[in-house]
Amino acid sequence: MTNTSRPRPGSDARGGAGGRGPLAVFDLDGTLADTAHRQKFLERKPRDWDAFFAAAPDDPPLAEGVALALEHARECEILYLTGRPERCRKDTEAWLAAQGLPEGRIRMRRNDDRRPARRTRLEILRELARNREIRVLVDDDELVCEDAERAGFTVVRARWAAASEALKVAQEREGRT
Repeated sequence: MTNTSRPRPGSDARGGAGGRGPLAVFDLDGTLADTAHRQKFLERKPRDWDAFFAAAPDDPPLAEGVALALEHARECEILYLTGRPERCRKDTEAWLAAQGLPEGRIRMRRNDDRRPARRTRLEILRELARNREIRVLVDDDELVCEDAERAGFTVVRARWAAASEALKVAQEREGRT
């Protein structure tokens, strides 16, 4: 995943841009964004990844996840950690802004990165934790959550959206989201 980011203006009590305050790390798909309308593209053989990601700007927000992000933004810097490929950055930034979500850096998967989500997310969390307090990880992927908890991170399991079996396979076996 790449470490380019959406800039955070100024600094504030949470540590501001590049600050030292705690981080609240939020997944996007299935946590903040409802992917139900585009999961059909993963149920085909072969899976239509281009169509799956092209439909992301039309994702409805998940109210529970949005409320949690807004709540954590009062005390933490928000970092969005997604398995979406880097080529989706502009659409992702526009979607976050349109939903009224807090500004924050976005860590996205390199376009050619196919490692399992549980491996990449834990690697990034450990990297971040070397210099920052990770207050919480909010994610819908059970395997990511299990590994993060075993590694000592505080986790909120985003169980407010139904994920298809095809999406679960995509996250873990195909390293696509």
